[in-house]
Amino acid sequence: MSKIESAWSVPVAVDDIADTGLRVDIEAPAEVRADIAKIAALRELPMLAASFELTKQGARVLVSGQVKATVGQTCVLTLEPIENQIEESVDLVFAPPGTLPGKSEDPPEPLAGDAVDLGAVATEFLLLGVDPYPRKAGANFVAAAADTDGPRPFASLEALKKRSRNKQS
Repeated sequence: MSKIESAWSVPVAVDDIADTGLRVDIEAPAEVRADIAKIAALRELPMLAASFELTKQGARVLVSGQVKATVGQTCVLTLEPIENQIEESVDLVFAPPGTLPGKSEDPPEPLAGDAVDLGAVATEFLLLGVDPYPRKAGANFVAAAADTDGPRPFASLEALKKRSRNKQS
């Protein structure tokens, strides 16, 4: 079991999904959010919630929904604390291991036993939505001006090259 899967587990048994489908709303408790914040290298994770619709199609389970979070990060330019909102759409197909995909579809996600772990799905989509280089609104990178009056690291090599040319002449 990976760190992501063990950070937040909300298994839903395939047998619990009615023929008409199943709606599941989940919200991560504070301890889980703290663990996920460490995994995602976030300053804090004040809110993480998700809403899913699960539908059975034979042996497959279709999972669609939305993951929403508020993440506390540090601006890469100003180093000031900032908060960002994340909203990620989920559209996955789970199937028993070894199930072959259709001609035009990606391989399905493997079912873990007889359940879909919605906590792991929500965590994965949160991690996909985190901006690795967050910037505070209005923060822009300004390159430092080149110092043309300061010491030049290759000046002694230039002088040596000039002396060498003068000797050859």
